[in-house]
Amino acid sequence: MTKRIDGRARADRLVADVAAAAAQLKAVAGLAPGLCAVLVGDDPASQVYVRNKGKAAIAAGINSFQEHLPASASEAELLALIAGLNSDDRVDGILVQLPLPRHIDPQRVIDAIDPGKDVDGFHALNVGRLWSGGWNRALLPCTPYGCLLMLRGELTDLAGADAVVLGRSNIVGKPMAALLLAENCTVTLAHSKTRDIATLLRRADILVAAVGRPEFVRGDWIKPGAVVIDVGINRVSAADGKSTLVGDVAFAEAQGIAGAITPVPGGVGPMTIACLLRNTLIAACRRRGQAEPQL
Repeated sequence: MTKRIDGRARADRLVADVAAAAAQLKAVAGLAPGLCAVLVGDDPASQVYVRNKGKAAIAAGINSFQEHLPASASEAELLALIAGLNSDDRVDGILVQLPLPRHIDPQRVIDAIDPGKDVDGFHALNVGRLWSGGWNRALLPCTPYGCLLMLRGELTDLAGADAVVLGRSNIVGKPMAALLLAENCTVTLAHSKTRDIATLLRRADILVAAVGRPEFVRGDWIKPGAVVIDVGINRVSAADGKSTLVGDVAFAEAQGIAGAITPVPGGVGPMTIACLLRNTLIAACRRRGQAEPQL
């Protein structure tokens, strides 16, 4: 029987731990972590994401700030805003909601964020620390770290496990591979040019699917008993004419084959927000010389 990994329940536990640590930080040092979300333009989905992250932050005892620029704002205006937030002592974490308008270079914006406030974990310094073995000094990308926490909950020892990460994005695939290497897994990073993906996946004890293609991974591609983390969120048309969300893995086909699998929705998504709050708390402790909670 395939176990359904409950990302919401796992995220709720992490958020509760963050809230307890934030309350302790305030009681001991009189400090409250601060998270600022930056939104450029009026994309409805981005507005919802920013609003939800703000609500989650407040619920965890983290001060929430928002900065909103029009879609017509120049790259220089956005960079000036980032510079101001870098020097704002109320702000411990800076989140720039992606995607940005086409005339703005997202990498230039990410590079402008103070690495110590880069709660997305995308700055080159944090990426370098992750890959060079200094991951415990980095702010880790939220989605991959959330995936790792769920894997730790399913496997008592990841060392030596054969892991395949499907997808090589800078946001999920590459940092996920680095985190699994740090856990002493044997890691293969597969992508659109990989030959005979099905055969490759059938040997994986751990499969992290982050390719962005609905139900791309078929049930008979999965090794019996494997732990499957499905990062994909794809909107597809349903039989009733409405739309529904599916992952990168054919969930129904994986039942009875995978040992455990994350659902879509309700799997990786809640963990991403929980890890964002965790990163904000960690950033606040590091910036203020306070002991870091082990989360």
